[in-house]
Amino acid sequence: MNPQLAVMASIRGGVFTRADARACGYADAEIDSLLDAGRWRRIRRGTYAAHRSLMLVTQEVLYLRRVYRVLRASGPSVFASHQSAAALHALPVWGLDLTRVHVTAPDGRSGRVRGVHRHIRDPVGPGLQLWNTLRMVSPARAVVEVAANAPPAPAVVLADAALYAGMVDRRALNRAAGQLDYGKKRALKVLDQLTGASSIAESRLRFILATTGLPTPSETPVPEPDHEEPDDSAAGALWFPDERTVVEFEPRFPFWCEQSEPTTDVPVPGPPHGSSLADDPQPVERCWIPWADLDNPQTVADRIRTTFTRAARRTGIRHFTPTRARM
Repeated sequence: MNPQLAVMASIRGGVFTRADARACGYADAEIDSLLDAGRWRRIRRGTYAAHRSLMLVTQEVLYLRRVYRVLRASGPSVFASHQSAAALHALPVWGLDLTRVHVTAPDGRSGRVRGVHRHIRDPVGPGLQLWNTLRMVSPARAVVEVAANAPPAPAVVLADAALYAGMVDRRALNRAAGQLDYGKKRALKVLDQLTGASSIAESRLRFILATTGLPTPSETPVPEPDHEEPDDSAAGALWFPDERTVVEFEPRFPFWCEQSEPTTDVPVPGPPHGSSLADDPQPVERCWIPWADLDNPQTVADRIRTTFTRAARRTGIRHFTPTRARM
């Protein structure tokens, strides 16, 4: 079940309709195949549920249901926006304020009333969508609205997830930020801090690295010795070749991305001419960052710096800053 259909199931208390499945990209033949295979079960005519699914009533699920109720009770010119639209787009709302439903309308009284934050904008557009009877702003607009109002760390996570899923690109985000009524500078600053991560945990860790002045990790995978098999845990690791250090972390809450089978084999680039894998630096220290520690950026930064120092002592390599004042 893809994330969009999971959103509809959350709204409807764990079940979904055939129309919901169609709106989420499932063809009728695929729906019938999933039913025949037993992966989905028929609750009643036209209503289904995932086989043996357990709908956990989390804060996010309750929030989705509140957003749905507000939209149903509102007029046709009222659209879900900000984190409410992000939740409907199945984007992660980690760290965002879910105490109020955010909507945008062309008229009425702005402000916070009975758990709803009503934003006034006339006209409501651009960037409006109607998806399976749900009125909401586009993913790009939702991302930049959050970036203009929320703390930067969860805003970066949201934008990273939208980019990873292919729902937006940098050009669309910059254009949407330019169309904001307020908070343009703040939104653009968030967009400059995007990390290219593939999970909430990685996005948080890369954000901490950037905001505490630590080096940027290499884009190359962690090197493994020739006599060892590749380690699957490398997906949750960042490689710092200059510091000869691997920073490992729990890859919590991976971002969703529709996977497609490659039509042709992509050649793997080899080492540069005149060099070999044996010439590449090998890690001498590893630093483990558990999920809970990501709530304390200074603790994470201190632990990584300590590991860098320990690696430098083992290798005898010292890094000097050219601008450092002489003592």
